[in-house]
Amino acid sequence: MDQNALTNERVRTYAFLAGMAGDDYFPENLVEKSRGILVELCHTIEREKPTDLEGLYTHTHRATEAFNAMQAEFEAADSELETVARENIGADIAFIAEAYGYDADVEELIAPREW
Repeated sequence: MDQNALTNERVRTYAFLAGMAGDDYFPENLVEKSRGILVELCHTIEREKPTDLEGLYTHTHRATEAFNAMQAEFEAADSELETVARENIGADIAFIAEAYGYDADVEELIAPREW
């Protein structure tokens, strides 16, 4: 999905996973795939407009599970979803929630996290 197609100006112009981009430890193709998960989360929020935190958490948990599924790809590329990645992903999901007007707990946003 295209980040430029988002209607929320803040997320449309936001540099997702900036802490991972340009770091040789994280393969560029996997950073891009990871950005896609976050952009898809934004599109889903815009399309479905969750009316409460439980609805939002359903979507952020799905995104978190997509990151869980990518762990093997990172490991195969001699990388992993470690501290920098954890902090970057968690902060970006929290930013998304806030940008769409939700006052959500960051730990609950990424509760199914395995990284």
